[in-house]
Amino acid sequence: MAVEKWVIAHIFSSFNNTIITITDMTGAETIARASGGMIAKADRDESSPYTAMQMAAQLADKLKEREIWGIHVKVKASPGRKARTTAPGAQAAIRAFARAGLRIGKIEDVTPVPHDGTKRPGGKRGRRV
Repeated sequence: MAVEKWVIAHIFSSFNNTIITITDMTGAETIARASGGMIAKADRDESSPYTAMQMAAQLADKLKEREIWGIHVKVKASPGRKARTTAPGAQAAIRAFARAGLRIGKIEDVTPVPHDGTKRPGGKRGRRV
């Protein structure tokens, strides 16, 4: 039996774009990458779940050519004091990897959390509309 190869999929998912980078286990060598702009023609579609599924399907084909069948996933949302939730593209990409026949090891959230950074705008009484 051949040695099973594993890689890491770094999924950066914001509300403007989704970027997927596949690296080796050390994270030093990039094997494949895709972004929303490589698939969608309109800016508003770059962060959509459908575009993320298309990106993941393309990357899964590249991994199968290299005979890589195992994948660990690291999901990252936008950093800073914005919303710390990932955009809908992240979950769609993970599902597409699973549907393509890749074994998913662990799914990890690596969103950086600020340790008392800058204050939100709006003042003491909040933003008045």
